[in-house]
Amino acid sequence: MSQPYNHSSRSASVSRRTSETDISIDLNLDGTGTHSISSGVVFLDHMLANFSKHAQIDITLTCKGDTDVDDHHSVEDIALVLGSALLQALGDKKGIKRYGWSMIPMDEALARCALDLGGRSYSVFNATFNRSVVNGFSTEMVEHFFLSLSRTLHANIHISILEGQNTHHKIEAIFKAFAYALKDAISISGTGIPSTKGVI
Repeated sequence: MSQPYNHSSRSASVSRRTSETDISIDLNLDGTGTHSISSGVVFLDHMLANFSKHAQIDITLTCKGDTDVDDHHSVEDIALVLGSALLQALGDKKGIKRYGWSMIPMDEALARCALDLGGRSYSVFNATFNRSVVNGFSTEMVEHFFLSLSRTLHANIHISILEGQNTHHKIEAIFKAFAYALKDAISISGTGIPSTKGVI
């Protein structure tokens, strides 16, 4: 039986500074889910903490953004930086499973996520919310977060809410479903590149 590819360190540090946001992130794909997150958007902090814990990815993230204007710039740019850091930490992607999926319930809500880390950026999002804002986080930005993330992670991400009424429950189920799908996709299961092309 072949031994898994030996990744000495699947970690990354990425910073991005614009006139609207100043963001830095450190992450370790092979962590335990420890996190220190200060996004400037309270509910997004909660969602990213859930993502870190359930994906078992260690994350330290800080963002200083123009939230006095809106949460849009901070949410979008955090997703872009997070995607870049995840991609950097994956390195050559040797040995990863590449594909991952999960279906996560939270009370009456049920979320499904399927993803492919094969280098093709695409996002499909099917969910509606009954509230426009949850503790500083505009619900219209949930879809935009995953669209932005897919672009810099070079991933194909499909997310759907299958059941649910409570907005908090639906968004949290989405982030947890993404966490478990990504945890599956980044896990080491072999030694080679999981593509007939020989590169992803």
